[in-house]
Amino acid sequence: MSYSSDADCMFVVPDGAEAERLSQATALVRRASEIVGKPGPDPALVIDTDLRPEGKGGPQVRTVASYGAYYTKWASTWEAQALLRGRPGAGDLGLAQAVLDDAAWFRYPEGGLSAAQATEIRKLKARMETERIPRGIDRARHLKLGPGGLSDVEWSVQLLQLRHAAAFPELRTTSTLEALHELANLGIVREDQATRLEQAWRRASMLRDAVMLVRGRASDTVPSDARELAAVAVVLGYPTREASRLDDETRRLLRWAHEVVEDLFWR
Repeated sequence: MSYSSDADCMFVVPDGAEAERLSQATALVRRASEIVGKPGPDPALVIDTDLRPEGKGGPQVRTVASYGAYYTKWASTWEAQALLRGRPGAGDLGLAQAVLDDAAWFRYPEGGLSAAQATEIRKLKARMETERIPRGIDRARHLKLGPGGLSDVEWSVQLLQLRHAAAFPELRTTSTLEALHELANLGIVREDQATRLEQAWRRASMLRDAVMLVRGRASDTVPSDARELAAVAVVLGYPTREASRLDDETRRLLRWAHEVVEDLFWR
């Protein structure tokens, strides 16, 4: 997690839970989210439940069987991609693991992805970049959705996990970098490709944290203001007056990563 991370969460109760139990659990989820989402001695943590089945219109809490039925009958390809990052987080970890075990066939599809499913994922990514990068922002300076940024690296790795994790259990990890290392070990990506993606991912992650420390608020863009960029460079250990070197090196790392993404993801 970084300084600006939220927590994407889903909540589960045992099968057979009555309506009253579900209602109580839903109230508890909302109250807990309010508490951890407020500033205090520890930083606020936003609980985001929009990735749950049916999104904002779906129930906050489901049973294990309800999750299983949804993923079997109605789920979209992007939801399998989201589940690649799923892991038990709190409470009854065995209960959470039961949901993931039931959905293992879905998030690690036998035979990988169809051409149509891969196209669906590519279209979704393209739409996200179009809609979520604010107007007036230089795409090359956006650390999350810009070329070679966090999304480029993570979506490339996840596409390859969806294609190959059924055949290679080593790829069934929630860690982007662990999965990337295993993809290289298996020869699915070249070592030089894995190195470029890892360097870009680490640089973008470190920059986002440094910008957060300098500005006091979350941001996904490399500062264009010279004084801000200089402060960020100092946080990252660059000598004074070498902010331009940070900028140049970052652009180069992200450009190299984007060349790999063009090959692994878009082609």
